[in-house]
This record gives sequence, C-alpha cells and structure tokens, in this order.
Amino acid sequence: MSPLARRWLALFPALAEHELRTQFARSELYAGAARELAPALDRLCQMAEQGDAAAREALGAFVPTVADPGHLEQLGPLREAALATPLPSLGRLLRCATAAHHFASSDEELAGGEGVPTRDGRPLTLGERRALARAPSRAALRKLMRDPHPLVVRRLLGNPKITEHDVVEMAARRPAVPEVATEIAKAWWRSARVRLAVVLNPGSPPGVSVPLLALLLRHELEQVVGAIDLPVVVRATAGELLVLRPPPRPTEVPETKH
Repeated sequence: MSPLARRWLALFPALAEHELRTQFARSELYAGAARELAPALDRLCQMAEQGDAAAREALGAFVPTVADPGHLEQLGPLREAALATPLPSLGRLLRCATAAHHFASSDEELAGGEGVPTRDGRPLTLGERRALARAPSRAALRKLMRDPHPLVVRRLLGNPKITEHDVVEMAARRPAVPEVATEIAKAWWRSARVRLAVVLNPGSPPGVSVPLLALLLRHELEQVVGAIDLPVVVRATAGELLVLRPPPRPTEVPETKH
C-alpha cells in the first residue's frame, strides 16, 4: 500500500465531521500530483470493492468532488492516469468524470417552471426562495422540495429541519433535475438510503450515479443491476462491482446515519 493511501486511512477516521472529510479530500486532490494520487486512490477503491468498511468510508469523502462537474478539469489527469497505467478500480470510479456524463439544465428551467413556489400567483424570485430555504417552518420547506435551482437546493439541504426522508423523496422524484441530484449527492453521500435513491433514479446523471456505486453494498448493487430503466453505463459498472464484492456477512447492515 502506498504511504499516501495509508495516511488517508489513518486520518479520515480522526475527522469527526463529514464536511471536514470532504474538504480535506478535495484539498488532497488539488494539492497532489496525479502520479502520486492515482495509485493511492486506486488502492482505496480496490479495498472498498473488496468490502473494507474503513476504505469505503475514506473513499466516500472523495465522492462529492468526483460527482461534482465543477471539478472535472482537476479530475482529468487522474482519469487519464487510471486509463493509461492501467488502474482499473480508479478507472471505474472516474469512468463518468466527463462533461458528456453530466447533464445541464437551461437557465430557464432552473429559474422557474414546475416546482417553483408562488405567492399571490407570482413565482418567487431566486433570492426569495433562497431566503425561504433557511426558514424553520416545515410548511415553508415543503414548498421548496421541488425547486429545481441548485442554489436553493444547496441551502435547503443544509437546513437542520430537513430529514433523511425528505431528501430521499427529493432524490427519487422524476423527472430528475441533474443539478439537484448533484447537490444531494454532495451533501448526503453518507446516507445509504439517499445514495440508493439517487442511483436508482434514471434521470440522475451517470457522472453523479457512478461514483456513488463505489459506496453501495452488495444487495444495493443487485438492485441497480436489476433496474432496467437505468443508463447502461450505470448498470454495467454496478455489475462489475457486484462481481468483486465478497459474499454478504450475516451482520452486514447498511448505514443510514447522515
């Protein structure tokens, strides 16, 4: 195992807050060289594929960055290194880390339309919706759960009144808004129910769904493989991971805590 991978496995458990973990993982991706990062991240992927819980938890901290199209330029050299070396486990993680696998909504779709709450028959402005997303009222928050704008969704997901059940409902809604799926994956990657809801939504971009597959357990991968309405690349990657997963242990229970 590379010294860098060993360091990650030692450091991530010491970071209690998952936001600190994702920030640290992102800083590692930006500070390191691809030639050093690629084999270390590939080793984490290998261990996670073989059912190592500590490696899966450490790998999870990298997933929000991998699933975010805003970091594709930084991920490009890593993806090239995975394909050239080859590093098959890292290649699976970054298989859809391309612009083609991230779908973008138009400005008009994000600014208004279905899901945008109204007041006196007038659609609320983006600023009004962002302010409303901070409200402590459950009734107010329910109005925003169909909002398509990522800035509103990001603030909504950070509201302490939002529950895991709410986020699962948002993640499962069809048709999916790609930017909403991205925000949910970034903010709630630790929730097994949310991860699976995002992946099982056929409208979620493969650029978001495929990195999440690395965190799924065997029985969850089986559901993905059997979901015929999902993109081919998502089902195919899930099938590869399923072959690599060890037989389930009697005590294996999916994580649900956010």
